[in-house]
Amino acid sequence: MTFGLVYTVYATAVDPKKGDLGIIAPLAIGFIVGANILAGGAFDGASMNPAVSFGPAVVSWTWNSHWVYWLGPFVGAGIAALVYEIIFIGSNTHEPLTSADY
Repeated sequence: MTFGLVYTVYATAVDPKKGDLGIIAPLAIGFIVGANILAGGAFDGASMNPAVSFGPAVVSWTWNSHWVYWLGPFVGAGIAALVYEIIFIGSNTHEPLTSADY
């Protein structure tokens, strides 16, 4: 689920080749969050964020396989960022900022 969320953020809000997409980026990100909740909510409580799993674990003091809720989102987000960066953005588009760009 985190892979899809991060990939959508990269595709709509981060990619410098896309330019300004206006209102499409927040709508697409909102739709993917909603889809993730509907699709994954029944399986894992739609935990795209480790903090969402940490709170109930503290309250119930249930730590069985809790590491999955931390490792999964970090690995999914990292893979999505690498895939989009390598395949779509490429390494030639990054230019250093000058002091006038700040």
